[in-house]
Amino acid sequence: MPNIGPMEIGIVLVIALVVFGPKRLPELGKSLGKGIRELRGSLGGEKDEPAIEAPAEPVAVAKPVAVAVAKPQA
Repeated sequence: MPNIGPMEIGIVLVIALVVFGPKRLPELGKSLGKGIRELRGSLGGEKDEPAIEAPAEPVAVAKPVAVAVAKPQA
């Protein structure tokens, strides 16, 4: 069985770029990485839930504003 070298990997990446397009390729890579992580976790018996991160800076909340409503004239 022949070894896979950098030239073969490059050819596969170029074909993937042509087939899926530059906009969709990062999304596919992210989903592939997530799937591999889930597979490793299930094989290892780990229950590693990602922690919810707090925002780096406090989020500004808008204050309520009073709104005047005009009565319809009869």
